[in-house]
Amino acid sequence: MGLGTAAMPMSQPQAPQLPSSSPVEKRKRAPFLKASPAMLEAMIEEEGARQTVYRDVAGYPTVGVGHLVKPEDGLRVGDRISKDRVLDFLEQDIAIAERAVARLVGDLPLFQNEFDALVDLVFNVGEGNVSAERSPRLNEAIAAADYDAIAEELGYHHAGGSIAKGLIHRSERRANIFMDASYEDPREAAGGSSVA
Repeated sequence: MGLGTAAMPMSQPQAPQLPSSSPVEKRKRAPFLKASPAMLEAMIEEEGARQTVYRDVAGYPTVGVGHLVKPEDGLRVGDRISKDRVLDFLEQDIAIAERAVARLVGDLPLFQNEFDALVDLVFNVGEGNVSAERSPRLNEAIAAADYDAIAEELGYHHAGGSIAKGLIHRSERRANIFMDASYEDPREAAGGSSVA
C-alpha cells in the first residue's frame, strides 16, 4: 500500500543544525570518488584542449587534454581530431587516472580535493612515476596516512630531463588543491598568465 499525500504530515520535523565547525564532508575511499568538475576544469586550463596532434615538452605526440597518443589511436603529429574525440580521450584518461589513484592509496580515505590532486598527479606524470620504486617518499607518506607529507610529494618539475616552468606552476596548483581545496591558478593570483 503506497502513501498518498493525505498520509503525509503537513510540516516535516527540522533536522538539527550542525555547528559551523562540524565538517560537512568526510574522507572516503578512492574507489567511491570521481574527479570533480572543478578538477576537470583546472586540468583543461593546465593542458589546454588541442584538436591538432603536437609534441609536448618531453617530445611525445599529444592531443586533446594532454592525451599521449598511442599506436592504437592511429594519429601522427599534425593530424586533427573532433571535439567529441577530445572529450572521449579525456574521459578515458581520467578513468585510468582514477583507478591508478585507487591502487596507489589503497584503503587511505581522502577528501574530494585530495583525490582530485592525486588524479591530476597521476594524469600528468603517469602511474609508473608514482610507484614505490620511483616515488618512495610519496608511498611512505600514504602508508603512514601522513596527509601533510603526501602534499609535499606532489611536485614534479621535470619533463624530458629538463625543468619545465609550467610543471612548477602546476605542482603548486596541485598542492593548493590537496591542502586547501583551492582550484584557482596561482599564476592568476600573482597577476601572471594562466598559460603554461
